[in-house]
Amino acid sequence: MIQRIQSVYLFLVAVCAVVCLCMPVGHFHQDGIGIADFYNLWLTMADGARVFAPWAMFVLLVLAAFTSFAAIFLFKRRMFQVRLSVFSSLILVGYYIVFGVFVYVFKFRYDADFTLSWTAAFPAVGLILDYLAFRNIMKDELIVRSLDRLR
Repeated sequence: MIQRIQSVYLFLVAVCAVVCLCMPVGHFHQDGIGIADFYNLWLTMADGARVFAPWAMFVLLVLAAFTSFAAIFLFKRRMFQVRLSVFSSLILVGYYIVFGVFVYVFKFRYDADFTLSWTAAFPAVGLILDYLAFRNIMKDELIVRSLDRLR
C-alpha cells in the first residue's frame, strides 16, 4: 500500500536530496571576501566561471533521490524496499565523505576558508528519514511474517 508512513519518509528523502541539489552547500572566502559558491555540480567563481569538478556529489544525490523514490513503489517487495533504503543511506554517507574531500581539496587549492550553508544538512535529514523508513518497513515485514505462521 502506497499510503504507509514509510512511503512518506522515502518521499521526503527524495525531496531533501533534490532541494540540496538545487542550492549551494557552502561558500569559499578569503579575508571576508567571497571567492566561490560551492554547489553539488559546480563551483561558481567570483568572476562567474564554473568549475565542474564536484560532479560526483551531484551523481550521489541524484542516485539517492532515485532509489528512495523508486522504493516507494516497491511496497509489495518489502525486503527489496529495505535494501534500497539501506543503499540510499549508504549513498548519503558516501555523499558526506565526498563532500569533505572536495572541501579539503578546494580549501588548499584556492587558499580559502569554507563556510557551510544550511542546505548541507538536507542529506543528514535524509539519513534520519531513511532510518525511520527502514524501521517501519521492517515492522510491517514482521507483522506479515507473524500472520503467515498462524495459518
